Amino acid sequence: MKCLFSDNLSEALEKLKLASTDSTTDRAESCLDCLLKALANNNTEASMKIQEMDILPLLPTLLNPQSSCTPKVANIIAEVAKNEFMRSPCVDAGLIPPLVQLLNSTDQEVLLQTGRALGNICYDSQSSKEQFASTNIAEELVHLFQKQSEHEKKEMIFEVLAPLAENDVIKLQLVEAGVVECLLEVVAHTVDGEREEDVAQLKTASDLMVLLLLGDESMQKLFEGGRGSVFQRVLSWIPSHNHQLQLAGALAIANFARNDGNCIHMVDAGIVQKLLELLDRHVEEGNVTVQHAALSALRNLAIPVVNKSKMLSAGVADVVLKFLQSEMPPVQFKLLGTLRMLIDTQAEAAEQLGTNGKLVERLVEWCEAKDHAGVMGESNRLLSALIRHSKSKEVVRTVIQGGGVKHLVTMATSEHMIMQNEALVALGLIAALDLAAAEKDFVGSSLVSVLHKLLSDERSAPEIKYNSMILICAVMGSEPLHKEVQNLAFIDVVSKLRAHENKTVSHQASLTEQRLTAQS
Repeated sequence: MKCLFSDNLSEALEKLKLASTDSTTDRAESCLDCLLKALANNNTEASMKIQEMDILPLLPTLLNPQSSCTPKVANIIAEVAKNEFMRSPCVDAGLIPPLVQLLNSTDQEVLLQTGRALGNICYDSQSSKEQFASTNIAEELVHLFQKQSEHEKKEMIFEVLAPLAENDVIKLQLVEAGVVECLLEVVAHTVDGEREEDVAQLKTASDLMVLLLLGDESMQKLFEGGRGSVFQRVLSWIPSHNHQLQLAGALAIANFARNDGNCIHMVDAGIVQKLLELLDRHVEEGNVTVQHAALSALRNLAIPVVNKSKMLSAGVADVVLKFLQSEMPPVQFKLLGTLRMLIDTQAEAAEQLGTNGKLVERLVEWCEAKDHAGVMGESNRLLSALIRHSKSKEVVRTVIQGGGVKHLVTMATSEHMIMQNEALVALGLIAALDLAAAEKDFVGSSLVSVLHKLLSDERSAPEIKYNSMILICAVMGSEPLHKEVQNLAFIDVVSKLRAHENKTVSHQASLTEQRLTAQS
């Protein structure tokens, strides 16, 4: 059977080669039928055969708007392009320009198959998206969309738009061609719809809107200094009663908040209040995706320094803390990131949060979330940030009582230098502010041997070496820790560092060596 299938296919492909050069459509039609049958039977094998016999370059001439073969040819391309290995060959065979031209056809079958073919070719394929960027597909699709009234046809266009809109150049082309107005219209028409297709269309349109905002140029074009009508419309989605729109609105704000200028403008325009009201609605019976999106937006808005105190005064920290009970890692992750951004350089807020026993307890619990590296990393970083930004003895005591010290010692061995450094600075503050209270935890978590490793390791960055030596000097005031330092022959390691190429490190090594010698 397989042999017969293969022979029949080869024969059909040979005939197709001949048919494509002469103009008898009947002959081509029967070959195309055979091809479609073969693809239905075993898509991968038939596609490989088509590739082997170099059939794809023959297809552009068959994609003639006037020809009765066209829907079948487009269907064949759609089927072939289901295979990842066939997408680049489709592009190389020059199939994109004739397919884009077919979007002007009035024949519904042609439109359907062309949409499928274009959607499949550009699915997950970088090279084809770049090729699409050099055609006028954005204009053609938007023009086609404006003419459509039927749900199925709009869906088909959406299916081509979504993968294309992942390319930044095409994002901008689509925005310039007026796709946003089409999307806003779809949203307005479907927001109160009960039918399944309305719900589906609302989701597709609002998701696509968010996707367009992921490109820097397209996002700035739609922001228009915060005066853009699109930006205003998206804002009105946040108080909506519809979860999908609330979600899209919050994600859109998070995307608009990708540069400091936009963030400052949005906070001054009162967007924080809208997001807090949205979060408040989702504390009980919360929709996790909406919580995650609103927290993402707040986290981004909190990045510029001038926004932090304004957002703290608006009560952002209090609302965010309501989600401490969440069992959802994505929400936990964003909640931690938002608090960390808010307290950066804000001593008073860091002290207030750092003396909140419930928060510290939860952070220590999440520092052990081995299954969720992101949550674990963010908890450690927030724990350290509370100490670093508050420089408060009360915060240090709260962290010691909550059992956080051992996690900061572990964090000092992280593979990320920035986290190592944050941990060492926090541990240095703990040692400086309340060494007696931390002594037991420092011994129990082998702090001294961790520091010995960091100083001996040639790969440790200069700031890691510097902060490790500062910490060694700080723990010398404790008898058991002092003993450990002597037992590990720190002097040898430190004296080597006097010759370090980094001046700060070599200077600190001299000071540390003097301190160790004086106290030995």
